[in-house]
Amino acid sequence: MKEIIKKSAAEQFNAIKNKEIKAVELLDATYERIEEVENKVESFNCLTKDIAYETAKKVDEKVEKGEELPLLAGVPLALKDNMNLVGYPTTASSKILENFISPYNATVTQKLLNNLVPIVGKANLDEFAMGSSTENSAFKKTKNPWNLNKVPGGSSGGSAAAVAALEAPLALGSDTGGSIRLPGSFCGCIGMKPTYGRVSRYGLIAFASSLDQIGPFSRTVEDAAMLLEVIAGHDMHDSTSLDAPVEQYSKNLNNDTKGLRVGIMKELLVDGISDDVRKSFEHAVEFYKSIGAEIKEISLPHIKYSIGIYYIIATAEASSNLARFDGVRYGYRAKDCKNLLEMYTKTRAEGFGDEVKRRIMLGTYALSSGYYDAYYKKAQKMRTLIKQDFDKAFEQVDVLISPTCPNTAFDFGSKTEDPLSMYLTDIATICANLAGIPGLSVPAGFDKDGMPIGLQILTPVLSESLLFNVAHKFEQANDYYKQIANP
Repeated sequence: MKEIIKKSAAEQFNAIKNKEIKAVELLDATYERIEEVENKVESFNCLTKDIAYETAKKVDEKVEKGEELPLLAGVPLALKDNMNLVGYPTTASSKILENFISPYNATVTQKLLNNLVPIVGKANLDEFAMGSSTENSAFKKTKNPWNLNKVPGGSSGGSAAAVAALEAPLALGSDTGGSIRLPGSFCGCIGMKPTYGRVSRYGLIAFASSLDQIGPFSRTVEDAAMLLEVIAGHDMHDSTSLDAPVEQYSKNLNNDTKGLRVGIMKELLVDGISDDVRKSFEHAVEFYKSIGAEIKEISLPHIKYSIGIYYIIATAEASSNLARFDGVRYGYRAKDCKNLLEMYTKTRAEGFGDEVKRRIMLGTYALSSGYYDAYYKKAQKMRTLIKQDFDKAFEQVDVLISPTCPNTAFDFGSKTEDPLSMYLTDIATICANLAGIPGLSVPAGFDKDGMPIGLQILTPVLSESLLFNVAHKFEQANDYYKQIANP
């Protein structure tokens, strides 16, 4: 294994700038690593070598001419396969989009290409980002690089596994109810969900439009901060994107945290947390105490309802968003249909997997006549109460912390027969999506079997600089992020 791929994205970027390595050579080393471990880990649905090399060559030309490089130029990145990259498949890991080629770039993809970030491949995910284990992909089951018998988390399991297995130093995922932070926790890397609207969703295949948010994976907090700087910002193509200036997040990592007020979310420390996760969380609390933070227990009385609220709102929006996959305009179409109705029903029956069908039916039911007020409307009212809980909490503290997940990565197949126990995996992460606030999972140790544990940190809307700063302090005080999985 070449030493350069063990380095952080920031170190790789500096090595290219300082002419210690060419961008093309770094890409060669990255693809060598992919060839070495991909048949075991299975992070990618497809590799995008042509555009990656084209981008890397442009970086080397700029360096040769002595021109200044944009941030992260030349640093390889894995793109979750629900974001459009023109000329390549965007499948959302579903049979219904198996042969769909992106006709345009997502805004985040375009920003990466503008910054000359080579996109090495499209990463596997739970079908249409619905799942917590990446077992719902129509194509393959991505493995956890720390133990190939365990799941990598979901839905962005391919992105997290690629970063953990050193197949790319950076990746993008999407987070609707924890789909970046959970795999970040399970794979021992940074998984960060920005404020809702901080990053454009244009060109992201929608699951639940009021919850979806694109965010970075990396091995260090600094790398995630740099990647967010590249992809954040207002976009006229996305009416929900926020028109707020993008800070230089990576320059604020060493800000003073004197007098920091850290809240422990009481409702998320209930029964069901494994002993190893609890110990790791207690260690994190002790760390923040040791740097002078004031620790306070905070009650958010309504977050115990978040799973129920989430599965009504998210499935209702999914039922509406996924109506467009009908076999008429693009994607898979069933054969030998006698009429239009039969074509619709057969196409959707054959094209969607079980979990996607389950969620479409749940959502359609919640939106149907006579049930809309009882379910969807009530869930939206409860969502407001959760947001108000967070507003009140942030009047008393600066940040909130909890375990990212009550347990570490589980074995393949252990939760597939029981969708409810799978849904409960996201119990700590969902509330941040409902409230629209930023959150991050930072490596916080290992359990007795050597599987990574994550610490979740949440901050108020648009306070990503504070989030990165608080996570960076914890990261640098421990060496968890230096441990490398060897699949």
